[in-house]
Amino acid sequence: MEAKTLTANVVSKADWLAARKALLAKEKEFTRQRDALSAERRKLPMLKIENEYVFEGLGGPMTLRDLFGNNRQLIVYHFMFDPSWDEGCRGCSLFMDNIAGGTLHLAARHTAFAAVSRAPLARIEPFKKRMGWTFPWVSSAGNDFNYDFGVTLDPERAEYEYNYASAKGLLATGKLCTRRGEMPGLSVFLRDGESIYHTYSTYQRGLDLPMNTYNLLDMTPLGRQEEGEQRMSWVRHHDRYGAEQVAAAH
Repeated sequence: MEAKTLTANVVSKADWLAARKALLAKEKEFTRQRDALSAERRKLPMLKIENEYVFEGLGGPMTLRDLFGNNRQLIVYHFMFDPSWDEGCRGCSLFMDNIAGGTLHLAARHTAFAAVSRAPLARIEPFKKRMGWTFPWVSSAGNDFNYDFGVTLDPERAEYEYNYASAKGLLATGKLCTRRGEMPGLSVFLRDGESIYHTYSTYQRGLDLPMNTYNLLDMTPLGRQEEGEQRMSWVRHHDRYGAEQVAAAH
């Protein structure tokens, strides 16, 4: 949006205050709707996990139960990192930059956090160190976890879905950018004794909510400054913004 278009909407303080109060009423209604939706989400039925997933962790093999530690709840971020890649997805890295510091507070509410990727730990660990992250991150290379939770697409598998819809249908409508490979997502689990239950998973725009970079940009006049296929094309690993800006200036 051009600056001229933006500044054309300059009004008096009284008119600005009236417009702001009108929007505030809508924001409050949205907050009430969001609270109601969150309450409904918490009431979703649960699915018992029957598979014994074993992950590759820093201390050796880890089960899904191990990822809970002493906590009753577990949040897993499905981080896009193909076994053949040298670094993790830029968009997933932006997501983790937004929440990495906050995961330390989850344990106060009996909740653990972990990232899971299909890449082997030998590729995950150097990238994790480069990014300066400390959250638990394990490899699912030796199990079907990614496939079972719909974040690794394989057209040769019977259940070829993403975000609870046919991957073929999403591809046909342009709502999916690849027919095979890694996709992002977030899943939530509850532990009762030694039993584990899957309570919730979200994908695509459902991942916007924890993304404070987007939430902050949404408060600005220019907004996210991305449309259609340009979505997230501007995102870089956080250690590359400076280098690219310097290169562009020469």
